[in-house]
Amino acid sequence: MPGITEEELADLVGMVAEAASALIRGDVRAYLARIEHAEDYTLMQPFGGAPRRGFDDSDEAVEALAQFFRGGEATLEVVETYTSGDLAVLAVVERQHGEVGGLPDQDWTLRVTLVFRRTPAGWQLVHRHADPLSHTIDLERVAALARGD
Repeated sequence: MPGITEEELADLVGMVAEAASALIRGDVRAYLARIEHAEDYTLMQPFGGAPRRGFDDSDEAVEALAQFFRGGEATLEVVETYTSGDLAVLAVVERQHGEVGGLPDQDWTLRVTLVFRRTPAGWQLVHRHADPLSHTIDLERVAALARGD
């Protein structure tokens, strides 16, 4: 396939923005209609811990995810995009709020790096790395997090 065009990249960014909005409001089916996870998908979730491999799209997992995110809204701020061959990398800030994990509606802004692979059938998400550090924290707090405190 030829190189990724600006139009394809813009369409991908639009798809990601729609998917982020769907997920934060708990509409996991709408999210999954927009984002296909590759078989070799990895996730570094904002809660830390070991990276996850694969995406569980079973009915039980989808329902649990739908219950985890409730009634939020999101906008996507694109920091930078990169393309090489059939890969596209999006460095974004998901500016969002919502009820997450049973907590009341609050800011849930995340810094996110997404890696997509273009296939003949469309885009596949191969990697997502998200963290909640959209607000600056001091060195002592970073050190405490690094220690697991």
